[in-house]
Amino acid sequence: MRNTVIFGGSAHPELAAEICAYLGMELSSTTIKRYSSDCLGVYLAANCRENDVFLVQPLVPPVQEHLMELLLMLDAARGASAARTTAVIPYYAYARSDKKDSPRVSIGGRLVADLLKTAGASRVLTMTLHTPQVHGFFSVPVDHLNALNVLATYFRNRDLENTVVVSPDLGNAKSASHFARLLNLPVAAGIKQRLSDDEVMIETIVGDVTGKNVILLDDEISNGGTMVAMLDLLREHRVRHASVVCTHGLFTGKAIERLRVRSEITDIVTTNTVPLSPEKRLPNLKVLSIAPLLAEAIQRIHNGASISSLGFVTE
Repeated sequence: MRNTVIFGGSAHPELAAEICAYLGMELSSTTIKRYSSDCLGVYLAANCRENDVFLVQPLVPPVQEHLMELLLMLDAARGASAARTTAVIPYYAYARSDKKDSPRVSIGGRLVADLLKTAGASRVLTMTLHTPQVHGFFSVPVDHLNALNVLATYFRNRDLENTVVVSPDLGNAKSASHFARLLNLPVAAGIKQRLSDDEVMIETIVGDVTGKNVILLDDEISNGGTMVAMLDLLREHRVRHASVVCTHGLFTGKAIERLRVRSEITDIVTTNTVPLSPEKRLPNLKVLSIAPLLAEAIQRIHNGASISSLGFVTE
């Protein structure tokens, strides 16, 4: 890892530090200043000239602040003559804005991808995009990882008899099928209709879940509306116990309260792609680290080695 420098923004400094610890490197300092005009300024306190620079910054709330920080960091690294600049974005929030589903609506996922390149990104390393087509919005190389093996490892030492993996919608069914194969379990999926940002309707379930224990898998949990609707339907099928699993545990709005009162939830499993404040850490919440996976990917990118051989790259 010679001639490599890793910086972290203010979005998730703990993850950036953990990645560096796995690589045996020191996290280089970043100074972010807010001027009286409310403009942001960024100073990278390490030499970037002809170095391989990695900038760790998930796009978590406040998303616009952290996105602007990342753009300024990319611009600073390019202006400091970095040989290559990789934006490490464990959570790409604008992946939800992936299509024009009504007139005069912007496609934010594509716009932000263009902004990252314009600011100086030579490459992007991200994880579990909400929809796979977002990968195609980028005009720079993208390494798109997923955390399914990390999540599956958590369950491998459990008694999974009479258990089925359930996706809340058909859009996530491919990932749920992959996850089910890792655990040698059957899979089922809900048929979902989104009514608003905070409300969904799940009409039916494709697959046998009656009287089973379930592992309810989604890519992310924001306000928890999808999970609550799915749990309501599963209750009608006399599901015994449910493990709620996701890669990105945002838990915004009423999500924590919604999940706290569900007695059928045995545990909630997520990763540290986004930081979690203490008030969101329920007693049955388990946070798994994806720092080793990101560290290995960074090392392979630097050395020109295959990323797909990690076995975690989304098809």
